Amino acid sequence: MFLIDVTAVRPLENRNLDLTFADGLHAVVAMDRVIECYSGVFAALMDDSFFRQVRVDPELGTIVWPNGADVCPDVLYSFASGKPIIVNGERVLN
Repeated sequence: MFLIDVTAVRPLENRNLDLTFADGLHAVVAMDRVIECYSGVFAALMDDSFFRQVRVDPELGTIVWPNGADVCPDVLYSFASGKPIIVNGERVLN
């Protein structure tokens, strides 16, 4: 696990996010790769105006939307950096 907070977010076209992390990493992440199925709490993100309401919750250290949807900062960091998430010696993401 990375344990690196998201410190800034800017929504872009086509459900992409411009993210900055506490270690200085800055990258654009395509949320369609992160969220494979926009259902449940993530269904609202298909609406562009709602998607653009994303913000950083400093207490959680990640991005959130008004309906309570959030994404694990480790998952975001993995997609932003290209580094895999390893759990118990096994690659689980990226």
